[in-house]
Amino acid sequence: MNTSGVNSKHTKNAPPSGIWGAVLLPINSSGCIDWGALVEEIEILCGSNLSGVYSNGTAGEFYNQTDAEFEKISGILSDAAKKFNMPFQIGVSNSNPRVARFRLKQAVDLSPNGIQFTLPDWWPPSSYEIKTFLTGMQEVCENIPLVLYNPPHSKVKISLRDIAELRELAPSFVGAKLAGGDNKWYEELQNTLPDFSVFVPGHKVAFGRPLGAEGSYSNMACLSPNGAVRHWHLINSNLEVAVELEYRTNRFFEQYIFPLSNKETLSNQALDKLLAAIGGWGPVGPKLLWPYASADASDVVRISKAARSELPEYF
Repeated sequence: MNTSGVNSKHTKNAPPSGIWGAVLLPINSSGCIDWGALVEEIEILCGSNLSGVYSNGTAGEFYNQTDAEFEKISGILSDAAKKFNMPFQIGVSNSNPRVARFRLKQAVDLSPNGIQFTLPDWWPPSSYEIKTFLTGMQEVCENIPLVLYNPPHSKVKISLRDIAELRELAPSFVGAKLAGGDNKWYEELQNTLPDFSVFVPGHKVAFGRPLGAEGSYSNMACLSPNGAVRHWHLINSNLEVAVELEYRTNRFFEQYIFPLSNKETLSNQALDKLLAAIGGWGPVGPKLLWPYASADASDVVRISKAARSELPEYF
């Protein structure tokens, strides 16, 4: 259970760090968001040992939400996070940059600890357009920290040097969720962005943390929120053991999770929701909003057994 002590290090506009969990959308038999289950899920996340909770990432299916759903999800998260004294971020990403900016204006009223955003994505923006977009987001964020989400499938990949230039335009731009890299990439990170919060995938954080990663908006928190936090603490207390667990985690992904993407063409968000269903920590099943494909019940049963056998530390 979360305590005020866990979050006492989080000041209102501090750069983020640690393990953050994603809000996933429970889908009912009619194919709609199950709002009661969503409240239950978010309260479980906010009562966990996570460093924070965020909404409307890829795993939260931001790309398939109506305006009304976005507002309702954001409000539910805000209410629960404040009830449990849990830091929270709201994702405002949208392929329409004007909608993203408007959603940022709405989110400011909820006083989140941060705002996540992607670059405009329908038509790849030029360098000039990216700078114009970020400046516009800075103008309305009211000094709430801004965190860029730039996943591998983005149409425009941002380099570390690009980020350094953008920071000069937007002082609230304090962090980014990136794919990470090798030792050379982390060396460039330290030299280029020494005071910038870079988050990497949860199954790569034991490698990245000693080299400069500040945490993870974690796919492993989809599997087990508190298990992902235990792994994070293990990095600091016993790095060798944490790296070995991460090795087994990646081996598990290669054997059980990634083949579903390759063979059945499941999306990353379908795999994240599969992990949540496997973890069984809340009322989240594998189903995605229409028209996207999901893992089926047999996958959940089969991989659940393997996860508990091969990765018992998370459970």
